[in-house]
Amino acid sequence: MTVHLEVAEGVGTLRLDRPPMNALDVATQDRLKELAEEVTRRTDVRAVVIHGGEKVFAAGADIKEMQAMDHAAMIVRSRALQDSFSAVARIPKPVVAAITGYALGGGCELALCADFRIAADDAKLGQPEILLGLIPGAGGTQRLSRLIGPSKAKDLIFTGRMVKAEEALSLGLVDRIVPASEVYTAAHTWAAKLAQGPAIALRAAKESIDTGLETDLETGLAVERNWFAGLFATEDRERGMRSFVEEGPGKAKFL
Repeated sequence: MTVHLEVAEGVGTLRLDRPPMNALDVATQDRLKELAEEVTRRTDVRAVVIHGGEKVFAAGADIKEMQAMDHAAMIVRSRALQDSFSAVARIPKPVVAAITGYALGGGCELALCADFRIAADDAKLGQPEILLGLIPGAGGTQRLSRLIGPSKAKDLIFTGRMVKAEEALSLGLVDRIVPASEVYTAAHTWAAKLAQGPAIALRAAKESIDTGLETDLETGLAVERNWFAGLFATEDRERGMRSFVEEGPGKAKFL
């Protein structure tokens, strides 16, 4: 298998394993979708880390495989490609990308599907598809522009240039930089902390934010309002409020 799932401390790690560069071929894309749907279902997985290993996150699509596809084949495959990445983006739990080495093309697009991105200090990110006479096809034109703004996204997509970790941080493309040897530990620590939180409220927060970014303000407010009221029917809400009143803030245990 080119992607493995490991579960520990309530955290599911989706580990890319297609050396040497974790090129995202069709089999890897399909496996990502399968495992994203699995961690969505599993109650023992409360947060997710996406990791490519110590040397590289993912250096893009498998160009040789793509070169063999004609227009008709890509019309069919492009939907499956986007569906595999969207399955990751729609995981209703906190997701963090642990970025080492290169996150280029599809690799960058996969990182964009996470809620939070921790990068190695020597990481390089980019959308180089334009250099192949293409554009990003796994959500890059949409998720990147939503994350860092259209003009900055156009700069990266129009030029195809790679950015180092410090520039990626300044652009908002990554959220934190740590030494390369600490990337996975930092990502797992972030995920494990959130895995201790109220699962339904975290799902509500993620869905409210993501839906709101894709629609108008009034619709987003309605989604927030419905989730907010609905959470009053959960045990976690009762536990959290009771703990606040009896013990003070920040002491509730939700597992």
